[in-house]
Amino acid sequence: MDINNKKAYHEYFIEATYTAGMVLRGTEIKSLRAGKASFNDAYCIFHRNELYIKNLHISEYAFGTHINHEPMQERKLLLTRRELNRLQTKIKEKGYTLVPLRIYLSEKGLAKIDIGLGKGKKVYDKRETIKGREQERDIKRKYGL
Repeated sequence: MDINNKKAYHEYFIEATYTAGMVLRGTEIKSLRAGKASFNDAYCIFHRNELYIKNLHISEYAFGTHINHEPMQERKLLLTRRELNRLQTKIKEKGYTLVPLRIYLSEKGLAKIDIGLGKGKKVYDKRETIKGREQERDIKRKYGL
C-alpha cells in the first residue's frame, strides 16, 4: 500500500523530506490498508507547537459500524521535538510550506507519512519541469532505454 501525492511535485520544489507517524483510529488504518485515501487539498499546519494534517481524506471503512471515523478530520503527526522546531523556523520564512508527499505502511504495520518542505513553483518553473520530462521520455523512446 503506497499512496502518492503526484500534484505536490508539480506545484512545489521539495527541499527536504521528513517521515512522520500518524495518530489514527482503528477504522482509519483499515481504510488505509485498503488504499482508500486522497491528498486533494491536504496540507500540514502547526497548532500549539504540534503538527497536524488537514483535508486528508481517508474514506470510511466499508465494514465499519456506528463507530466509524470522520473522513476529513485533522490528524496529529508524530515527529521529534528537534524536527518540529526546525520545521517551525523554516515555515516562518517566506514561501515555505509543508506538503504531504506519500502515505505508506512500515514493516511493523504502522502508518507513516512523508512530509516535504517545499517552496512554491512559478508558472514558468512548472512549464520547464514538463518540458524536461517530455525530453527524457523522447530520449527513452528513441534509444529504447
